[in-house]
Amino acid sequence: MTRAEKAERIGKILADLYPMPPIPLRHDDPYTLLVAVVLSAQCTDARVNVVTPRLFARARTPDAMAALAVRDIERIVRPCGLGPAKARNIRALSRILVEEHGGRVPASFEQLEALPGVGHKTASVVMVQAFGQPAFPVDTHIHRLAARWGLSSGRSVEQTERDLKKLFPPAAWGAAHLQIIYFGREHCPARGHDPAACPICAWAAPRRRPARERPKRRPPRERSARRRAAVR
Repeated sequence: MTRAEKAERIGKILADLYPMPPIPLRHDDPYTLLVAVVLSAQCTDARVNVVTPRLFARARTPDAMAALAVRDIERIVRPCGLGPAKARNIRALSRILVEEHGGRVPASFEQLEALPGVGHKTASVVMVQAFGQPAFPVDTHIHRLAARWGLSSGRSVEQTERDLKKLFPPAAWGAAHLQIIYFGREHCPARGHDPAACPICAWAAPRRRPARERPKRRPPRERSARRRAAVR
C-alpha cells in the first residue's frame, strides 16, 4: 500500500469518527485564539481553557492586555507553565498588534511569526482556525502519529508537515489536524498502546522484523577486540 492510499484510508476513518471536530481551545475571535495557543505550549488544552476566562475577564483585546503589567498577567497564566515568559510574550505581542496592526491579528504567516512567542505551529493554528486559510499545524502528537502510521519519516516536525500536506488535500488540512489530535487522545496514546486494537495502527503501522530476526549487535568488548586484530 502506498502512502497516498494509506492516507486516503486514514482520512476516511478519521472523517467517520470526527465529522466536525471542534476547536479544543475556547476563544471568541482571532486575538483570544492567538493568546490561547501561546498559552498552550507545553500545557494541556483543558488547563488553558480553565485559565483563559480569568485572563480575558481582565483583558480580552490587545489594547487592554498591553495596558496590564507583566506581573499581573503572569499571576493569572502561571498554571499553564512557563508563566514569566508567556506573560512577557502576551503583553509584547499585544503591544505590537496595537502599534503596528491597528489592534488586529494579521492574517499572514510572516507577520504572525514575527510576533513574540509565536512560532510556525502557532501561526498555522491561527491561520486555519481563525481565518480559514489552508494550513496544517503539526505538533509533537501529530508528528508521532504520522511516523507511527508510516505517513512520514518522522525525521523532523518540518518534514512531517511537508509530507502530510502532500498526502491530504488543502481543503482537508484544518480538519485533519484536529481529527488526528482527537484520535491520538482517544485511540492511539504514546504509552500503553495496543496496536492490534487500534482502528488505524492495526493495519497502517509499518511492519517491524521480529527481534529474533534482527542482526545481533556484538558486545562492545568483542567489537573492540576485532578492530584491534584487524589493525595488527
